[in-house]
Amino acid sequence: MTIDSRPVFSKVALIGIGLIGSSMAHAIKRGGLAAHVAGYANDPGTLEKARAIGFADSLHDTLQLAVRDADLVVLATPVGAFGALAKEMAPDLKRGAILSDVGSVKTAVVRDVGPFVPDHVHLIPAHPIAGTEQSGPEAGFAELFDGRWCILTPPPGVDAHALDTLKTFWQRMGSQVEIMDPKHHDLVLAITSHVPHLIAYNIVGTAADLETVTESEVIKYSAGGFRDFTRIAASDPTMWRDVFLNNREAVLEMLTRFNEDLNLLQRAIRWGDGDMLFNLFTRTRAIRRSIIDAGQDSAEPNFGRAKKKP
Repeated sequence: MTIDSRPVFSKVALIGIGLIGSSMAHAIKRGGLAAHVAGYANDPGTLEKARAIGFADSLHDTLQLAVRDADLVVLATPVGAFGALAKEMAPDLKRGAILSDVGSVKTAVVRDVGPFVPDHVHLIPAHPIAGTEQSGPEAGFAELFDGRWCILTPPPGVDAHALDTLKTFWQRMGSQVEIMDPKHHDLVLAITSHVPHLIAYNIVGTAADLETVTESEVIKYSAGGFRDFTRIAASDPTMWRDVFLNNREAVLEMLTRFNEDLNLLQRAIRWGDGDMLFNLFTRTRAIRRSIIDAGQDSAEPNFGRAKKKP
């Protein structure tokens, strides 16, 4: 089988060069997916870090220069900024270009970006389900998307060739690609990503308050479960603020279901219903194993974390 090594695009413009944007740049370079990678940021410090790392062919602090002649433009900033960015860049988008994104919410992208997209530009929202709790251009690495899913949520009537091209692009970035309705995507991600992050932020905040009020040693003697919650809660606060504000309906729906199930657990503990607890824990353990079997996590001890050297 011959592996296609030809570029998919002549120029890709990454609007935002934090963890996801910089990782995309590394992966594009690794796979030879574009002849030119342009990066945009409005913060001089971010541009300076990116310039030192060298993952982009050109770096810009103006959208006009970044998107000029780009075949693919990717919004990789927090979701709340998408609308304003789309409005500003619209006059400079190349005819036939694909405008996409990497946001964790999709109906908001259609709502906020769609009205500004010229008729000659193809809007195809995307969500690579990959990331770490790190942020900034120095956090990026080419392997971030390897073996992970990227969900495309094209609007009705999308150009078939443009969709196929973007699908090929993400596959050669290392991802498995799924096509999904934007609203369904937001509901799925609400329970698999958004609500877990909200729970993490909340429980870490509660423990921090307890530490302050009681002068206890909650933080010092954190067990593994709390440690893992703090890893999730270390994620970029701007990004997650925008996620919850732009996926509020799905998140609130999942929170309602979660609270109902939590009440059942509370009753089982109160009334000593060991069978109910055992059956639930057995079922959830099986789900964890299925995630490992699907290649979406590691079965290594301590979740694959490297042990500290003595």
